[in-house]
Amino acid sequence: QVQLVESGGGLVQAGDSLRLSCKASGRTFSTYELGWFRQAPGKEREFVSGISESGRSTVVTNSVKGRFTISRDNAMSTMYLQMNSLKPEDTAVYYCAVKIGLGKVVDEMEYDSWGPGTQVTVSS
Repeated sequence: QVQLVESGGGLVQAGDSLRLSCKASGRTFSTYELGWFRQAPGKEREFVSGISESGRSTVVTNSVKGRFTISRDNAMSTMYLQMNSLKPEDTAVYYCAVKIGLGKVVDEMEYDSWGPGTQVTVSS
């Protein structure tokens, strides 16, 4: 089973950028669809972005469209989330996960092998 570990979070000011990484163990990384989710304090976990096995197909939620970009490097078994023009409402713990189901890409129930998360805090 693949294991995922996120990194790259931190405390930044509004308008700054961060790049999150999601490093996977195992040798089958290129066979997985992957996703980024986030959970803000007191809120449910929400979908942020997803990427196909090859990386050619991506989807992002409307609230981050134009600011966040998902990508992956299968040779490095790593997925990325480039976050630009960060806003205080982007403050959350960010998680990556493997999509194992055939359902909607935005549905967290379709995902498994969640990483422990990385904290992103954006000050105003």
